[in-house]
Amino acid sequence: MASGDTKKFPKLDDIEHKSIEESDYKHKLKEQQLKILKLQRQLGESKRSVIVVFEGPDAAGKGGAIKRLVERLDPRLVRVYSVIKPTAEEYQHHYMWRFWNKLPPYGQTAILDRSWYGRVLVERVEGFASDSEWKRAYREINEFERQLADDNAIIIKFYLHISKDEQLVRFKRREADPYKHWKISDEDWRNRKKWDEHNEAAQEMFEKTSTDIAPWHVVAANYKWYARLKVVKIVADRLEKADLK
Repeated sequence: MASGDTKKFPKLDDIEHKSIEESDYKHKLKEQQLKILKLQRQLGESKRSVIVVFEGPDAAGKGGAIKRLVERLDPRLVRVYSVIKPTAEEYQHHYMWRFWNKLPPYGQTAILDRSWYGRVLVERVEGFASDSEWKRAYREINEFERQLADDNAIIIKFYLHISKDEQLVRFKRREADPYKHWKISDEDWRNRKKWDEHNEAAQEMFEKTSTDIAPWHVVAANYKWYARLKVVKIVADRLEKADLK
């Protein structure tokens, strides 16, 4: 476990998935969104920034959670980045290089749908990084996030997890829906074949990069309403506890 964090993480496929009634979800979601909007105004007048990182298996609902997180915020003060595979130019640099220009200015928020943790997740599992590269990345990432925190960044990290059966249901639904067919690819099916390897990589990531300044929040996401509300509430609580004045 990384220094300063005593939280224990259960095995991903053993976590309990909870649901919530639609009426409760809608009411509580608006309540938390309004709270974040008010805190965003305070953030805008401070010398602090917010970085929210999302990781998780394909079809876990990261996009839906991000949408609910930002839909009532001032769009001038928040940026969302969907991180895909590096470009040819980015391959010629250290893997962290392409993230520096995505960091938010003081007073603003950046949300990353996948992040520098790709080095210890998909790059590790698929062999895109050598053993020495992904093993030293834990230290590099912790040092990187420590630099950001020392510069008053608030770092909030989410791992949304769904069961393997639920992922199959969502994959088939995407394939059958012409409006969502773009969300599914051969790569998604290939990644699914290495489910256990991806889970193992995520578990080690939690243990080695969940720190006092940037802890991981593992969110059970089989039920989308529950997961979305959980994400928004965690962000609201974290900003509320921060000194934004």
